[in-house]
Amino acid sequence: MYIEDTGIENIVTDLSILDEIMLKHDLVRAGQWDYERATFDKKYMIKEGTYYLRVFSYTTDGDVDTRKATMILKKPVVGKHYYPHGVEYGEGEHFPESLLKDCVATLKAVSAELEPFNLKK
Repeated sequence: MYIEDTGIENIVTDLSILDEIMLKHDLVRAGQWDYERATFDKKYMIKEGTYYLRVFSYTTDGDVDTRKATMILKKPVVGKHYYPHGVEYGEGEHFPESLLKDCVATLKAVSAELEPFNLKK
């Protein structure tokens, strides 16, 4: 499920700043990257199951491996994890209201913190 209107989509910023601010809000990049893309995850383990808030990003300038890249953020999603198949984002999934509320709050906080570093001004 895409999460709309949080202000995070299309922010353009330096990867080192992005890593720092995302981690501060429990969005972890870990090994989820290649040379042109990076994904930041926040894991939620609640009684209804395991969910992930995901923020995808890509670069057209630089290399994620060297940490010298300008990243562009894409529309964030929330999905439910099903062992052993992976994360499902579909319309038919149920996402608890409290989960969605926390996801939106997290994304708005990240957006506000990234705004001074947004190169797309």
